[in-house]
Amino acid sequence: MRIKIFTLIAVTLFSQLSLAAPKIQHWTTSNGARVYFVPAPELPIVDVQIVFDAGGARDGDKPGLALLTNGLMPEGAGKYDAHKISQTFDSLGAQFSNSSHRDMSVISIRTLSDPKIMTPALEMLTTILTQPSFPKSAFDRERKRLLVGIEQRKQSPSALADEAFYKAVYNSHPYAQLPGGQKESVNAITLDNISAFYDKYYVGRNAVIAIVGDLDRAKAENVVNSLVGRLPEGAAVDDLPNVPTLTDAKTIAINHPSAQTHILVGAPGVKRGDSDYFALYVGNHILGGSGLISRLSDEIREKRGLSYSTYSYFNPMRKNGPYTLGLQTRNESAEEALKVMRDELQKFIDKGPTAKELTAAQKNITGGFPLRISSNKKIIAYIGVIGFYGLPLDYLDTFNEKILAVTVKDIKDAYQRRVQLDKMITVLVGGNEI
Repeated sequence: MRIKIFTLIAVTLFSQLSLAAPKIQHWTTSNGARVYFVPAPELPIVDVQIVFDAGGARDGDKPGLALLTNGLMPEGAGKYDAHKISQTFDSLGAQFSNSSHRDMSVISIRTLSDPKIMTPALEMLTTILTQPSFPKSAFDRERKRLLVGIEQRKQSPSALADEAFYKAVYNSHPYAQLPGGQKESVNAITLDNISAFYDKYYVGRNAVIAIVGDLDRAKAENVVNSLVGRLPEGAAVDDLPNVPTLTDAKTIAINHPSAQTHILVGAPGVKRGDSDYFALYVGNHILGGSGLISRLSDEIREKRGLSYSTYSYFNPMRKNGPYTLGLQTRNESAEEALKVMRDELQKFIDKGPTAKELTAAQKNITGGFPLRISSNKKIIAYIGVIGFYGLPLDYLDTFNEKILAVTVKDIKDAYQRRVQLDKMITVLVGGNEI
């Protein structure tokens, strides 16, 4: 059964869905859950993703709470223990997954659409979703695992850089906290905290359900009602605070026994749905988002051999996610590599891209668009984001059009207004050879 599913996954790369943007159907359930559905009858597979506004930004004074709550849900639910839950999904060839991030927590399943398989798979998912038991043995084990991960972060220069970067960029904003928590906060979490977090955030009005697969509208509605119909309506969560802008530049250097120095440069960037998003997205593709053909890669890797990989990206979230530029280089090259990165960024802010660079970027982005929606798994990731962040239903239909509408002037204007090198955080981790 599992082999059959994996074979079908590969086939989806060539499905008709890759030829055009999918049409998204949308409705709201009686208990407030927002549903986004794309029928895909080409293959006998159904993907379901349930997204809650229950990520690390909701941790409050207990960083790690959202991650631990999400992680414990399949460890026991209703009358089933973790072994029975896992065994049930395995016997059906269904793929269950769960994860937690800064903005959201996610629970997903992929199953064959045959009712003999899909029905029991979804019944188990419903039990996990609506009746988690949060067993103490699992709680103790998962909390210990988080604590081990916290200790391991101290040995990783990239993890240290990421932690210092978010703290400096976001200060007292909820995004500054690590979703994985700190030793003190994780040790302070109790089972009562877990249950309270679940009761507050895993409710209908806080849920977005994305479905892609071999179902018609009526069957999709039945699936949704069976999954979340028993969730209480609850209350909509409060909006997150806006991200303060940085007022000056700051450099943080952390000594670490490594052969390379990890460098991050950045500041708050854009949120989902931002009017400058497409100009900044295309501009960043030219500067550092297109791999080996980007400006940063050409100047730092190809011309000077200072780093194997250098990159930049915008990470839009519910509020302004970070704009990050990064690289790893030999300790003795750190100062030079950082200078080149800053110089190239400032040059791009001042002058923008050339018309030739813009055309090449637009062709690259739009030419690769069909591959971004070439499988049910990719489509459901997109529509989950569309639903969670309240993006237009025609977002995928108009994506290429908006990319092609970007001009050199748009990019230059957006970068000059939104990216200021004299108000960016720089983090360097390394400096001591192993």
